[in-house]
Amino acid sequence: MQTNLADFIKDTREGQEADAILRSCVHCGFCTATCPTYQLLGDELDGPRGRIYLIKQVLEGKPATRKTQQHLDRCLTCRSCESTCPSGVQYGRLVDIGRKIVDEQVPRPLAQRVLRGTLKYVLPRKALFNPAMKLGQAVRPLLPKVLQNKIPAAQSAGAWPTRQHDRKMLLLDGCVQPAMSPNINFASARVLDALGVQLVVAPKAGCCGAIRYHLNDQDGGLDDMRNNIDAWWPYVEVGVEAIVMTASGCGVTVKEYGHLLAHDPLYAEKAKRIAELTLDLSEILPEFEADLVKKLSGKISKRIAWHPPCTLQHGQQIKGKVEGLLRSVGVDVRLCADSHLCCGSAGTYSVLQSELSYQLRDNKLRNLQATEPEMILSANIGCLTHLQSGTTMPVQHWVELLDQALRATS
Repeated sequence: MQTNLADFIKDTREGQEADAILRSCVHCGFCTATCPTYQLLGDELDGPRGRIYLIKQVLEGKPATRKTQQHLDRCLTCRSCESTCPSGVQYGRLVDIGRKIVDEQVPRPLAQRVLRGTLKYVLPRKALFNPAMKLGQAVRPLLPKVLQNKIPAAQSAGAWPTRQHDRKMLLLDGCVQPAMSPNINFASARVLDALGVQLVVAPKAGCCGAIRYHLNDQDGGLDDMRNNIDAWWPYVEVGVEAIVMTASGCGVTVKEYGHLLAHDPLYAEKAKRIAELTLDLSEILPEFEADLVKKLSGKISKRIAWHPPCTLQHGQQIKGKVEGLLRSVGVDVRLCADSHLCCGSAGTYSVLQSELSYQLRDNKLRNLQATEPEMILSANIGCLTHLQSGTTMPVQHWVELLDQALRATS
């Protein structure tokens, strides 16, 4: 793709990155075949190729319009197109750059500004989000369905293991997951404890930065990333093995810290090291497959449908690890039709684009339930909550299944 970027962007860091990404696109259109919004809407401008053209026009100096903004807003940033693209177009990075420029040119209506501002301000701050979630859970039966969909029923997390181990790994506690589904991190700690690994939480670590960054408060998102680096660095200096992610949406962001902070002379090297240490839980547990098989073989008879989050299979390019591990301990794992397509959660997308989001959720649930599972497993808090809002079938994080089985055998 030939480009001629406008003066306001061409000599900037973002401009140079966008120019390289645009030039790698060969217009083939393979991406449209795996784009969820194109599948629903059938509009070229609601597929990756069309959005690339819109971003190119804006970067070349054509003023953005509200319509441009709407087409970019409808993108889930699921990055399925990146898995499909034969040219390696880094679409996720391009759309972040494009959205920032478009939002600078096109003021949003007041209602949108209030909603987006609330999400950016409340979700990353546990001091605000946790009490709000507890209140919501206390009055959940009285709330309208649209709010119940966003508030999972309260659950007990059980006990955090207290044994000390020589092997230690950091855990990103996260911002919304501890309040919405505290058992996920507790289950992860118990499973790793049973395998001789101690999970440690840095008290001052918080949101991974994805929420604010992808709502176009990129400076705020980068500040969240710097805060985590500061919180984790003393543990890195004493030789912590890894930084464990139990939410794939957080994992894909932390793995990009090195790139996102490469321009920051104070944090560039540290960010690169943090990204190198970051591993999804599904990258860690296969090391212990033999131990898990010994402990759990024949103990889990459930038939499950596995929903791989986009942030795991497309963002991190991790495929087959969860399924392989679960099958090795005897779980009947089934993938549904179109398992590469997004469930519609996509961070704050289910709030900001609820109509499209629920269409995608219902399509996904139909396909998942067609496999006749007893329960649905996934690996990201957003997917879990979103899918559970549309079905009475249990939807859990995959590590919770392992934890339940290990506790039953102890």
